[in-house]
Amino acid sequence: MPLQQLTTTEIQQWAKQAQAQTQGVVLNRIAPLAQADPCWFGLQICGAASLTYGDTNCCFPLMSVIKPFLLLFLLQYHGLDAISQWVGTEPSNLPFNSLDQLVLDHGYPRNPMINSGAMTLADKLPGESATERCANLCDWLNQQAQTQLSLDETTLTAVRQSNRDPNRSLLECLATSGAVTSPELTLDTYEQLCCLAGRVGDLAKLGLLLALDQPAISPQHRDSVNAVMLSCGLYEDSSLYAQRIGLPIKSGVSGAVLAVIPQQGAVACYSPALDATGNSVASLKWLELLAEFLR
Repeated sequence: MPLQQLTTTEIQQWAKQAQAQTQGVVLNRIAPLAQADPCWFGLQICGAASLTYGDTNCCFPLMSVIKPFLLLFLLQYHGLDAISQWVGTEPSNLPFNSLDQLVLDHGYPRNPMINSGAMTLADKLPGESATERCANLCDWLNQQAQTQLSLDETTLTAVRQSNRDPNRSLLECLATSGAVTSPELTLDTYEQLCCLAGRVGDLAKLGLLLALDQPAISPQHRDSVNAVMLSCGLYEDSSLYAQRIGLPIKSGVSGAVLAVIPQQGAVACYSPALDATGNSVASLKWLELLAEFLR
């Protein structure tokens, strides 16, 4: 059934079922994220029609949901051949910040949706400083999608005060393999990118860049990003949800989740209670119900 036939009744019924999932916990290692109410649930659908539900005024950092758009920007900027030299497209069997996975892969990041891959791509952004690089991506996205993303300075400060050792270890390995040229600049860039913030409406508009034909975006690049999201967007649980939901999806530890329905629209969810992998529990439950509707 097409997305445009979805009604507010279904959205509300599914939201109640999704919010009944109580097994998730809010991330506690980054102070502003730890302050989020685990009961928050906001949703926006963009496509033939715009439908919303719940806490749509909550502003949150995108965290890892920025990764597909970092990939999209660099595909547009450098092309598929260059990206393939820097990062692979294979799913990871280990957590998103796993050094063991990177070592097993000899310093070649498994895919762009895990930290090693995203940091490798952050190293390739145009700009002399981390702030300039982040601004270049943010400005491009705001222009292309008509969004209002901005840097969440409070969350960025907290990220810098949190345990950065796992990412520093990844960067040391990446520098040794020649994948990145300036580890400290790359870390600063990556952290700023993850702290770009918006609301579910902004995230859904970003999703349209991957769902519908866009004059300024190559269809091949859009399809490449969607393929990586489908196989790698939910970390080591990606294969499970590829079968269960079957849509390109990307999650972030803030509780943000973006799902793309190719040639129809995009769904953005925000619910900060996470499962053990780092995916939003209520958001994925809602998307499972949507997938049943679309079949």
